Amino acid sequence: MSTVSSTPSLVMTRALEIGIVVDDLAGMVAFYIEALGCTEVHRSEVPAGLNARLGLGGATTVVWLRTPWGERVKLLRPASAATPLAAAVPIATRRGLSYLTLYVQDAAGVAERMRDGGASPLSDPPLVEASGRRIAFWADPEGNVIELVEDLDHPR
Repeated sequence: MSTVSSTPSLVMTRALEIGIVVDDLAGMVAFYIEALGCTEVHRSEVPAGLNARLGLGGATTVVWLRTPWGERVKLLRPASAATPLAAAVPIATRRGLSYLTLYVQDAAGVAERMRDGGASPLSDPPLVEASGRRIAFWADPEGNVIELVEDLDHPR
């Protein structure tokens, strides 16, 4: 019989962050700001020596973006070309971190802004209603997958 501890084993001190390696830093910053409403909160040049010790490789430029809910997305542009991203579809056949989920109020409006910003729908149709939600999977302009979820019955 297992016991459940009332003390969490992980005490986070900030909102969750994810890191996305990109080729076109300016274009991807513009996409995440204009299509998804993120704001830039910090930008830094990280030298190769530090990145080597961290296991990240060579020098990078890093831009921290904050979502409207408070999570952070780090866009990393390496000084040398990054390895190409594996095909986005089918998503569930890829191992590892596969997509970013954003819970939104207006999935259709966000999807339209994403399309205007160069994203491509992966869902067919682009918005699918299921289990009281409107759900859509999109590939951002560099192929990173973003899931949009709109709660239709019980907004959060």
